[in-house]
Amino acid sequence: MKKIAIIGSSGGNLFNLGGADPEKLLAEIGLQCDAANIGIAAVQFIAAEASMDAIKLSTPATLYTLNAEVITRTFTGTLAEVNSEVAALDKAIADQIRAGEIDGLVVMSADPVNANQQVVAAAAEMHIPVVGTGGTSMALISARLANVIATSGTTGTTSRTRAVSFIASLAKFWGIKYRPNLGGAPGSTQASGRSLLKRFNIRGIMIPALPGFIAMALVLAASHIPGLEKLNDVFEILLKGLPVLVAVLAAKQISELDEVSIVAGIIAGVLSVEGGLIGGIVGGVMAGVLVRYLFELCLNWRFPMTTVNIVAGGIAGLAAGLVMHYLLSPLALMAGDSIKLALSSVLEFSPALAGLLAGLVIWPAILGGVYHAVILPLVLLEMEKSGVSFLGAVDMVGLVMVAAGINLANVIAPRERSEAAVATPGLMINLGFGTFVESAYPFMFANKIVFFSAVLYSGLGGMLLGYFNVKGIAYVPAFVSPFMSNSAIYMAAVMFGVMILTCITTVIANRFKAVARQPA
Repeated sequence: MKKIAIIGSSGGNLFNLGGADPEKLLAEIGLQCDAANIGIAAVQFIAAEASMDAIKLSTPATLYTLNAEVITRTFTGTLAEVNSEVAALDKAIADQIRAGEIDGLVVMSADPVNANQQVVAAAAEMHIPVVGTGGTSMALISARLANVIATSGTTGTTSRTRAVSFIASLAKFWGIKYRPNLGGAPGSTQASGRSLLKRFNIRGIMIPALPGFIAMALVLAASHIPGLEKLNDVFEILLKGLPVLVAVLAAKQISELDEVSIVAGIIAGVLSVEGGLIGGIVGGVMAGVLVRYLFELCLNWRFPMTTVNIVAGGIAGLAAGLVMHYLLSPLALMAGDSIKLALSSVLEFSPALAGLLAGLVIWPAILGGVYHAVILPLVLLEMEKSGVSFLGAVDMVGLVMVAAGINLANVIAPRERSEAAVATPGLMINLGFGTFVESAYPFMFANKIVFFSAVLYSGLGGMLLGYFNVKGIAYVPAFVSPFMSNSAIYMAAVMFGVMILTCITTVIANRFKAVARQPA
């Protein structure tokens, strides 16, 4: 196994690009070392609480070193005190290099004149490969005739992309097989082994995007208040921003390159706006694939890290966006409109029947794990056009209010006293936040009457929503939901009625269950 030493500091420009979080910065290098089966033999990293560009010797600083194969804080004091402390460590690491215990050097904004003088001298003497960032420090190290195989400034880089660049350069120099770990935990390369398309998960895009849709719906609801009509302009702006939002999430999910993929996703999303929600997702996925491909290609060509990020983030996002803008956006918009038209056609054919079926299906869907993959995307597609959704209203009534009714029954008339303590927080979250329907699972699974009544009343609620043509949203407080629907009175009536019916049925079921359990 090849072994490396990590030396340097939180730096000047580096401080603003990851150096201010030294533990994450060092952990990223460790993550990539594990992926390449490269060991870390020594660490000397000085983390100051301010940028080195305007530092004082009295500035607080911390020294990170390697102890028992774990990178830990070993000394904290002023920068002057830390510099004095590292003198002995500098010599110890230099001795390791001369003894052949260290095969390569990773440098980040090091000080080859003082704090890292002996290590740099030993690296040049033993001709071990050196990789690093920091324009000034790397120039000085090169001037000392060290074997610098890859160097770059820090501008435009991140802790992850720097770590990948360091280890990729060393692995190529040594002929070691290396696949970057861009999504796993330290010691794990499982995430890196997945293909790009296998990383695509619609739930992983839609669920994080939900707050953006809720924000849009809140603005829409507020715009109906007299005197706040101008907020409709804000709604229109947010509506155009939704494809950008999902594009960023898709690009980040696919490429797993953090800030670089976010930039690419924004560029692709802006150019995919005309394709709607589906266009944003497709553009983001394309950007994520291109980011990863161009990133690895530029690494193989040994581009400076700053250039790698510019090419991967900028060019990938632009290329994906242009393809969407000129070729695929009309098709994506057509697909989205077709789905919305199909939903509208079903509702127009028989609103009550459509609501009944949606209500009956929604509990099996969430129990079967397909709700977030199928129903939630449909909810968001509906909201994209009007800010409210029929399926969103069914979600609030059929899931949230049914769960609230079950929990309410177990608060006021539980089978056992202990169940009231379990049901109370679930009820508060159901009503206060419009979520956590899973809180009703224990009571539904323990009593078949409760289970089937939950499905039945969910269907009834959906049927009433269809009959009264009510559309709304979920994931908001119960008392707010009616005012964010297209019919506050009908929405409130259906919500309250379904909760009370579910509560009464659950109380009766609990009573019979308790009587059946009593000894004769």
